[in-house]
Amino acid sequence: MFFILTAGLALWIVAHVFKRVAPEARASLGDAGRGIVTAALVVSLGLMIWGYRGTDFIHVWAPPAFMVHINNLLMLIAVFLFGLSATTGSLRGKMRHPQLTSVMVWAVAHLLVNGDLASILLFGTLLIWAVLEVVLINRAEEWQRPEPGDPKRNVILFAITIVVFVVVTALHAWLGVWPFPG
Repeated sequence: MFFILTAGLALWIVAHVFKRVAPEARASLGDAGRGIVTAALVVSLGLMIWGYRGTDFIHVWAPPAFMVHINNLLMLIAVFLFGLSATTGSLRGKMRHPQLTSVMVWAVAHLLVNGDLASILLFGTLLIWAVLEVVLINRAEEWQRPEPGDPKRNVILFAITIVVFVVVTALHAWLGVWPFPG
């Protein structure tokens, strides 16, 4: 199953990095390229989930119990950062790569509470990928900071952050992973 997990991670990275590393080849695919990349990402997610869930537990380290609290705080921050990319409030444009930063925070949070080899491979690789993406994007594109919007819209971002965090923790619990100290 490590092979399936690794194949999913490799496909994820190739599908995302393709546009940055080979822009001419990606442009030559036209609109069909979007479909190909989308299909590759869906397949890669399936492979990562299948491989991760099916891999035998190989103990590497035992995280201390208090890390669960840090994980949950970081996850709340990760959800907020992801939402920051879509906000129309005054926080808009405060950060260049809120989604990729969210992935970095998410990956670190999960590395803090998962001490098995599959988790280290999955979350560590996605952390490295997100850092690589930021570097590639910064080299390839000039950033035009968007104008901040109405500060009242920030309240919506905070409310959505809480709702999404609750839904994510409920999904974890439903899948059999209790995300709180127990």
